[in-house]
Amino acid sequence: MKILLTGTAGFIGHSVCKRLLNRDDEVIGLDNINNYYETSLKYGRLKDTGVEQKDIEYNKLIKSTKYKNYSFIKLNLEDREGLERLFEKEKFTHVCHLAAQAGVRYSLENPHEYIQSNIVGFMNILECCRYNGIKALIYASSSSVYGLNKEQPFSTKHNVDKPISLYAATKKSNELMAHTYSHLFNLPTTGLRFFTVYGPWGRPDMAPFLFTRAILENKSINVFNNGKLERDFTYIDDIAKGVVKVIDNPPLLTPPYKIYNIGNNSPVKLMDFIETLEKKIGKKAEKNMMEMQKGDVYSTYADTSDLIKDLGYKPETSLKEGISEFIDWYRKFYNLK
Repeated sequence: MKILLTGTAGFIGHSVCKRLLNRDDEVIGLDNINNYYETSLKYGRLKDTGVEQKDIEYNKLIKSTKYKNYSFIKLNLEDREGLERLFEKEKFTHVCHLAAQAGVRYSLENPHEYIQSNIVGFMNILECCRYNGIKALIYASSSSVYGLNKEQPFSTKHNVDKPISLYAATKKSNELMAHTYSHLFNLPTTGLRFFTVYGPWGRPDMAPFLFTRAILENKSINVFNNGKLERDFTYIDDIAKGVVKVIDNPPLLTPPYKIYNIGNNSPVKLMDFIETLEKKIGKKAEKNMMEMQKGDVYSTYADTSDLIKDLGYKPETSLKEGISEFIDWYRKFYNLK
């Protein structure tokens, strides 16, 4: 198995990459290392897999100093010619596409970034898979596609035609585009709707990171909808295990197309989540109670029954355990006591 893994400087991509490398798969990682959030964290993740910042150049494949079966290339998904050359040269068997312009709120301010990365970039990935005999494409969707859906838990059988952010709309578009390629060209595709992933090496734009940083720096936190929110928080190791299971099991359907929810199947009230953070940190948060944000949803709750039935997926990390691991990592990464 030779895997192209996009988004390896990202949160989920980094964790999936290490899991694949530790079982001796051959992996080529791809990322454009954009500045949507602090690049020092992205370079830190790359260093953790043996890729040094000083060695990185655009469109240059470099070998890891830590894993003999890992190489990295800095490349934009929109760079069609660069992507085509990479596919033609490396002869991948599988593609795990986790790179994307992330963030619901950012999509309200910078919509064009989402079209270029999430639509044009995904189109380029699909075309490269089509013409290079790829055995399976696994790609990141999002729980955001459920939008204004009221019925819970969210099921992949539910209609998802009411997105409330451009980010969600691009992810739903990816699912439709993948279905078309599965139908027309018999390309096995599996979309993963991720539910609020957290843990070590997490994203600074998400609540666990934002809240932790603010509490430790004695700053206030913004609590939207006056705290009346719920999220299906899912620990990064549980997510990575699930992604690898999906890589190993492409859909045997006609057309070979599948969508899975990948979450914890257990929503947590936002105020309970904050309390768990406070207990681990040993300090109370100063809270700014605020109105609901545009593009946000009140609750997420994953129905993971298909993933359980098909692949035996089962999250194993409690919120208390996951928060403890995250806080310990945060203190170590930022050299805090």
